[in-house]
Amino acid sequence: MLSSQLKKYLQDNGVYYGVVSHKPAYTAQRTAAVAHVHGREFAKTIVVKIDGICALAVLPSNEYVDLDALAFAFQAKKVELASEEDFVRLFPECEPGAMPPFGNLYGMKTYVSKDLTDKESIAFNAGSHTELIQIRFEDYKQLVDPMILEFATTV
Repeated sequence: MLSSQLKKYLQDNGVYYGVVSHKPAYTAQRTAAVAHVHGREFAKTIVVKIDGICALAVLPSNEYVDLDALAFAFQAKKVELASEEDFVRLFPECEPGAMPPFGNLYGMKTYVSKDLTDKESIAFNAGSHTELIQIRFEDYKQLVDPMILEFATTV
């Protein structure tokens, strides 16, 4: 089931989006595969804690978050992945691990990997492990106003 908050936000802003239903998948790369979306165009959402404050790191599904790069970018003492307990608390209407990359809807900052900025469109989980949304990257950027950084790695 799509996040009702996200669906309303997209509709209220007149943004065209597509919904793709797929077999249940619990990792970003598997979701991209079962939904027939190229891994470089599937944006996975990672909840990180930067000096104890939760934020979203959004990057292509075939890449990993470089926590040291985020720490350097913000001169942070500690950057770590958030716990599943944090997911449940922060995204009550979403299945754990299926949160959309819209930190602004959940009171968090959103950081997007520069590697996504050259894509015409992106796809992402929208609250469940069986549906995703496809949207033009420029629409996403305008709605979220994320900070664009280099923090992804393929290692």
